[in-house]
Amino acid sequence: MLQALRRLLPYVLRVRIPFFAGLASILAATAISLVAPWVLKYVVDGLTEGVDRTRLAWLAAALPGLALLDGGFRYMTRKWLIGASRRIEYDLRNDFFAHLERLPQPYFQSHRTGDLMSRATNDLAAVRMLVGPAVMYASSTVVGFVLAVGIMAWIDLRLTLIALLPLPFVTLATRHFGRAIHDRFERIQAQLAAMSAVVQESLAGVRVVRAFRQEDFEVARFRAANDEYVERNRGLIRLQAAFHPSLAFCFGLSGLLVLWFGGRAVIAGTLTLGEFVAFSRYLVLLAWPVIAFGWVTNIAQRGIASWERMLEVLDAPAPDDRAADERLPAEVRGHVECRRLTFRYPQAEADALRDVSFEVQPGETLAIVGPTGSGKSTLLSLLARLQEPPRGALFLDGADVTRVPRADLRAAIGMAPQEPFLFSDTVGANVLFGCGGGEPDGARRPAIGTGDPAGARRPAIGAGDVDDGMGGRLRRAAAIAHLDGEVAEFPKGYDTLVGERGVTLSGGQKQRVALARAVATDPRVLILDDTLSAVDTATEAAILRGLRDVRRSRTCLIVSHRVSTVRDADRILVLDEGRVVERGRHDDLVARGGLYADMHERQRLEDEIARS
Repeated sequence: MLQALRRLLPYVLRVRIPFFAGLASILAATAISLVAPWVLKYVVDGLTEGVDRTRLAWLAAALPGLALLDGGFRYMTRKWLIGASRRIEYDLRNDFFAHLERLPQPYFQSHRTGDLMSRATNDLAAVRMLVGPAVMYASSTVVGFVLAVGIMAWIDLRLTLIALLPLPFVTLATRHFGRAIHDRFERIQAQLAAMSAVVQESLAGVRVVRAFRQEDFEVARFRAANDEYVERNRGLIRLQAAFHPSLAFCFGLSGLLVLWFGGRAVIAGTLTLGEFVAFSRYLVLLAWPVIAFGWVTNIAQRGIASWERMLEVLDAPAPDDRAADERLPAEVRGHVECRRLTFRYPQAEADALRDVSFEVQPGETLAIVGPTGSGKSTLLSLLARLQEPPRGALFLDGADVTRVPRADLRAAIGMAPQEPFLFSDTVGANVLFGCGGGEPDGARRPAIGTGDPAGARRPAIGAGDVDDGMGGRLRRAAAIAHLDGEVAEFPKGYDTLVGERGVTLSGGQKQRVALARAVATDPRVLILDDTLSAVDTATEAAILRGLRDVRRSRTCLIVSHRVSTVRDADRILVLDEGRVVERGRHDDLVARGGLYADMHERQRLEDEIARS
């Protein structure tokens, strides 16, 4: 726990001036609040001893004056300390998201999106409560308790010891309940993450849910997760319901003892009435520290549990390019070489690729074909380092890709993946996503290290930007992907919103947007991973014609199940069960009568059947 809290210290030190100014203000406010009972002591003793009206007026005026001063310091406390906690929350959120962006692809395959979203929202809010309100009330509670007990001991040490007799039970209760609250809150947050994952999965797969008439099943699944979440919260509520009354009971017992023994002291004349009133007032002021101590303990345990959950993500190892000691040439040529590549996924029983070798000269096109599961997409993801390849196996312009910074490597590569992902934005913003000009309209980048959201603002590029460089790039990429004609029929052209994950577009349109996105970056190495599988043959032919000029000026690696897509490639690589079983040009492979020839013949028969 202490180690986890130390991890928060750098964030606190970033805002140390307002943070510690807020702490000083709450300490000053607490000290001022303890002066009022002492003034009240003089008022009561003055009334019993006989006091002139002038002195009484001054004493009476001091009480509202102290209240105003106390209120002013408490206002500054919230302004500085709570404001600092919001800035800590801001920095934590940025760092958490930035770390998520750096995590390798396998991490997201083993962790549910809903769980990560829960940690980035609900857990982060609990951490803010830990570094804000919990710190504020804890400091006020400790200082108020120590000062109040000190003044009470000054008034009457014996009566103070009697008043404090029930308080050890408070310590025991806080220790017991605090540990239980921590454990139960962790279970609550874990269940909230599971429930968020159910919602995210159901909404993301809403088409599948409706197609298979599983709406009732999904509702029941969510209800079960929600019932478990409510039950776990009820367990925590029952715990808190016992915690706070136990503190109040101890405080009430203390008040009863003070009333009995203090009243007898006043009657005996060993304690003045004013001292008894002040002592009772200080005891009342102790009620807040006692109650707040339990509340602060609750917040602190929740915050620590949430921070530990966030650290599980922040401590997940992210790829580190500090050991990258090779650089690509200033002008990347696109020479790709693979040397005896063997790769196996973690926890897999067999190699996904075994002893794969090939070479692609700059400007050449290499096509990779083979049955499903033969390792085609794995090979392409290793080249782009979406999966980490072994050292000494893949090279770009003579540089080992594992020794090249990922940013430099991926800047030279444009990739259209097998399963295109579109953002809930415009067509134009999706196409220009990798060009530095496709940021959603209205998005702002806050300046790091300042509190105001001033920063660069990049609007989405749409059809109205025809004279702009980005606009020209957008139109050229869309034309190559054979997308421009359909976009022209959209209500707002390139400014048309595509919806969540591109829900308003067909499968073929989404693939063509992904293809245009890869082409728009003007990469030296273009990777197309079965990009045309969802388009019809006529559209495929048009796209291939548009790609011819693109392919002449850059290295292309194309994966496809269609022979028609790869027949014009300079070289074709045939994979089967992770091994290269054939290689050569289209005509040579067809004449050889192997796996590729079987694929060609089968697709030729399918085309004839479709035409008949």
